[in-house]
Amino acid sequence: MSVDMEGARMQPAQTTHYGNARADPPADATSVDRRINRLAHAAADLGREIVDLAGFLEGLDSQAQDQLERLRALNEGASHLMQVNTSVTETLSGMTATVALALSRLEEAEQSMGDTTANWREMTDWIIALDQRSNSVQHMLDAVNQNNDQIATIAAQVNMLAINAKIEAARAGEAGRGFSVVADAINELSQRTGTASQDVSRNVRNITDWVAELQTESGNVTRRAQQVGEMGEATFAVLCDASRQIAGTRQQSDLISADLTQAQQALQDFHPHLSRISDAVNHSVSGVGTAHKRINRLIDGSETIVQDSVELGGTSDDSVFITAAQQNAAELSRLLEEAVEADRLAIEDLFDTSYRPIPNTDPPQVMARFTHLTDTLFPQVQEPTLQLDPRVVFCAAVDRKGYLPTHNRKFSQRPGKDPVWNQSHCRNRRIFNDRVGLKAGQSTDPFLLQVYRRDMGGGEFVMMKDVSAPITVHGRHWGGLRLAYRF
Repeated sequence: MSVDMEGARMQPAQTTHYGNARADPPADATSVDRRINRLAHAAADLGREIVDLAGFLEGLDSQAQDQLERLRALNEGASHLMQVNTSVTETLSGMTATVALALSRLEEAEQSMGDTTANWREMTDWIIALDQRSNSVQHMLDAVNQNNDQIATIAAQVNMLAINAKIEAARAGEAGRGFSVVADAINELSQRTGTASQDVSRNVRNITDWVAELQTESGNVTRRAQQVGEMGEATFAVLCDASRQIAGTRQQSDLISADLTQAQQALQDFHPHLSRISDAVNHSVSGVGTAHKRINRLIDGSETIVQDSVELGGTSDDSVFITAAQQNAAELSRLLEEAVEADRLAIEDLFDTSYRPIPNTDPPQVMARFTHLTDTLFPQVQEPTLQLDPRVVFCAAVDRKGYLPTHNRKFSQRPGKDPVWNQSHCRNRRIFNDRVGLKAGQSTDPFLLQVYRRDMGGGEFVMMKDVSAPITVHGRHWGGLRLAYRF
């Protein structure tokens, strides 16, 4: 089957009306014709079954590919999970070691804080005792001060007595001179006693002031020591609680570490099974792909049988559609040639394949430089063909790339927001580069009969026959006219 991908020149399609140009055959020829006709019908039925089977294999292949991708993702996820689990295990091990070290240091701090608190208690007790002793000293100083006052009073009285004695000794004259000496000594002693009493009073006052300051400071220190002791006890309680919590954290981290070890082992055991499943699915996908390729070759073979049987003179239900496709292709070839000759479009623009996307279309639609011309010329040929037979679904032309610029009006609706609806109703300006679309646009045989499942969107498929005939413009292969109909 020849394919012209570069627009090579070729002869216009023949429009032979199969089954209408034979003379009365002899009896043996009639028998051969019957066999050819039966072969054509059988080949068509076989093609239908093969295409249906190919559609099933295509769906199975799609599902298998999806499962394979999911298994690959699962396999990658399992590998990543193993890596993450290993990393978490290592991190947890480091955290456990850090927690153990922190717990050890916290226990040391707890012991040290306990000792410090005990020392603070002893120091507080000592400061309180010192304060109490200061009070005792104060009482003693008060007693000394009172005694000193008494001594000062006695000294003053003795001094007065000494003065009186000295006066009396002076009166006694020479007889009282010795007594006067004693009186002077007593007077001097009393003065010295008074002076000593004053010194003692001054020193007692200084000591009293110092003791008072000491009591004040010891009172402040006692209060601060009590506060520090209370804070130390609170800190000690917090350290004890933190120590218990960290000990609990260490136990939990040990449990988590054990669970992670089990999980890692389970993942390591699971991974080989997953790999074997992936290999099995991959083998199945490969087998389905191979079967699908062989089915496609069977489809090509059944289509060749149908074509050959028709060309040998066999008749079938497809003859009228083959003839119509060839006539319409020849008419479109004529219209395009006239448009080029009339300079409505340059020949190179007619073979333009630089398709420009149409924004906001789903499924995507595109424009070519010849699209507006085909919108003008093709409907006059394509639309009447829809009335050829009730089984006709569409009649539309595609270029060699599978681009369908102008579809039937019922399939050329304005695109909406629903891609499923668009799939069924907005089929113009689309590229159908599937097996059927490309073969229809690239075949240069007088006709090509294909059987396929048409995707109507939303998971709906319709079994169809597609007969196509080549469209040429001044000997260059432009594409093909497709006439699709139900069985």
